[in-house]
Amino acid sequence: MISRRWKLAIIVPLIALTFFSTYISAAEKYTEANLLVDNSLNTLNQFIADPNMQVIQDLSKRARGIIIIPQMIRGGFVVGGAGGSGILFARDMNTGLWNGPAFYSIGSLTFGLQIGGEVSQVVMFVMTGKGMNSMMSSSFKLGADVTMAAGPIGGGAKTTTTDILAYARSKGAFGGFTVEGGVMQTKDSWNISYYDSAAASPYEILITHSVANGYGDDIIKTITEIGTPTTKKVQY
Repeated sequence: MISRRWKLAIIVPLIALTFFSTYISAAEKYTEANLLVDNSLNTLNQFIADPNMQVIQDLSKRARGIIIIPQMIRGGFVVGGAGGSGILFARDMNTGLWNGPAFYSIGSLTFGLQIGGEVSQVVMFVMTGKGMNSMMSSSFKLGADVTMAAGPIGGGAKTTTTDILAYARSKGAFGGFTVEGGVMQTKDSWNISYYDSAAASPYEILITHSVANGYGDDIIKTITEIGTPTTKKVQY
């Protein structure tokens, strides 16, 4: 018979190995996509806390979708290219519940009134059905396939026919912006990896909800808190 001492000598290392393997597995699952979700939550909270950006809480109650880009990098003087990665959350128009995130890359934006190379935080509001439908495409052009404009700051958000309204925050010298010719593309590999499913397209993530990942629950909770209409009837 195997003595108790020998049993412990075998079992304890096995337990330690199992714990270590679980720890490594969990660490490996924290990907760039997870980091983007965390940074997006931080960005959204900073917008909410900014007294100059209170309009976004009104827009959140009327938007069909919210795009958060924690880092939009741009450079040059007067005109320059910009790019970054972002995540999209969509409101279910039947239930009012928010779903996501779906991952995108944004590139080739042109900013106006720009001084020096900067990193900005950007939040965009998808205000129309046309704008949301474009998000289901693998690639589309902002300002061409959908209309886009810098959102007004201060006061209440007025009714607009613009598909997407965009807001930016930066610590550098930056006095507003226009967006022309920006290309938005789905980050298919990130969507597939994050949801561990080859079927993880924006349509499955945001419309049919056939894939899910609870890692984004905190940011969905925050969006729900600011994005739930105060009345049952909401004008879009």
